[in-house]
Formats: sequence, structure tokens, C-alpha cells
Amino acid sequence: MTTTPPPAKIETRDLHKAFGGKQVLRGVNLTIQPGESLAVIGASGTGKSVLIKNIIGLMHPDSGSVLIDGQDVTALTGRDREQVTRKFGMLFQGAALFDSLPVWENVAFGLIQVQRMARQDAREKAIEAMIQVGLEPDIAERSPAELSGGMQKRVGLARAIATKPEIMFFDEPTTGLDPIMGSVIDNLIIKSVRELGATALSITHDMASARRIADNIAMIYDGIIVWHGPVDAIDDSGSDVVDQFINGRSHGPIDMLVAS
Repeated sequence: MTTTPPPAKIETRDLHKAFGGKQVLRGVNLTIQPGESLAVIGASGTGKSVLIKNIIGLMHPDSGSVLIDGQDVTALTGRDREQVTRKFGMLFQGAALFDSLPVWENVAFGLIQVQRMARQDAREKAIEAMIQVGLEPDIAERSPAELSGGMQKRVGLARAIATKPEIMFFDEPTTGLDPIMGSVIDNLIIKSVRELGATALSITHDMASARRIADNIAMIYDGIIVWHGPVDAIDDSGSDVVDQFINGRSHGPIDMLVAS
């Protein structure tokens, strides 16, 4: 008896998005399997953030579709959309913490506001998540402004995992961090994703980070995916665009696009 394999955890089909006359996404096709960690790389302004916002539902594509667990979620609204977003956890660029809330309430935000958990129970879950990412419980009552950039990233990661999501999104997770702290955050991301058994999608221009956290890498350029494969195959991609980007060369096809 043959069993049907599970559907892709995330899939985009011919995704298009424009702003005025600028076509940012020009038919993005991407598939992420359950338990996979994929990093989408690309230069600034190539559509990485627009792609992730369309997948999450913060933006709506002009055409094409987004599927989560095989379900087309592109046009979902209200409670139907909420049921899907409950599967998500996200670490935003810059952590995006609420300055008016203490650390523990930042971590517990989704538990209280979305899952309607009692505050005391949510605080306990928040402390557990903080410990998972190496934060001491005694900072729970502090303001985010009292923390270093690296600690703020950890708080953001604790918030992302507190609801035990099925899918994790990471938006430029190492931006603004020194190389050592960037490596620490990457290792915490790997640990957190594995412990949850989650599927992960990261967007980054940091190749060292992408190589650490991802199983597979996809590169977006000129609004489409130009290469998609295992991390250890990217150095032999056969693509001039990919080769220029991963080696940080100032001249090449990407430079030609910017110059035009």
C-alpha cells in the first residue's frame, strides 16, 4: 500500500507583486517541505521582504497564489486567516519589541493576545521560552531599552517560539549584530527550529548566516528565483548572478541591473 506524501509546508505559485510601475515579484515559484530550513538570499531591494510579507499575509499578491500545508491561503480573511497565522512565528529585523512592555510581556504577546492565555500562565511560558534562548529569568521585568542589541534579538526569538509555531520566519536575523553575536543568534535559531520540529524560512543578505542556518538556499534576482538548491552546492551553482553575490564582487550582472 502506497502512502501519499504530505503536501509542501509552504508553496508559492507564479507570485507577482508590483508597486506603481515597479515590478518587484515577477513570478516567484518556491516550495518548502515540512521540516526544511530554507534561506532566501539576494541583494537589497530584490524583493526578499516583499516575498515573505506575501507569504505571511501582510501583503496580497497581484496574481499567483500562496499555499500553506496544501491549502490556498491567498484570499483568506478574518478567522480563516487567523487559523493559518496561528501556525506562524516570526523574528523581525531589529527584533521589533514593544518599548512600553516589559520583556516577559513582549515574549508572551502572542500567548495573551492571540491564544487568550491567562497572564500568569503566559508569564510562565514566556520565562520557559526565555530560558530556551539563553536569557535569565531575572530580566523579565526589564524594559527592552535596557538590553543590548543581541539580547533584544534573543527576546524577539523567544517571542517567536513561545507559541510553539509550526512555521518560523526570520527577517534578516543577524542585521546590526557583530559577527560573534550573529553566530550566537544563528545557533539559537538552529536549536529552536530543531526542538520545535518546525519549518523555517529566512531572508538574508548575510551569506555566513545563510550557510549556518539553512538546509537549502534560493536566490532571488530581478523578481524571480534564479537558483535553488542545497547549501553545499551553491559554490558550484553555475550562475554568474549567484557567484557574484556569494563572493561579494562589485562588478557583474547584479551591478548591471543596479546601473540601469
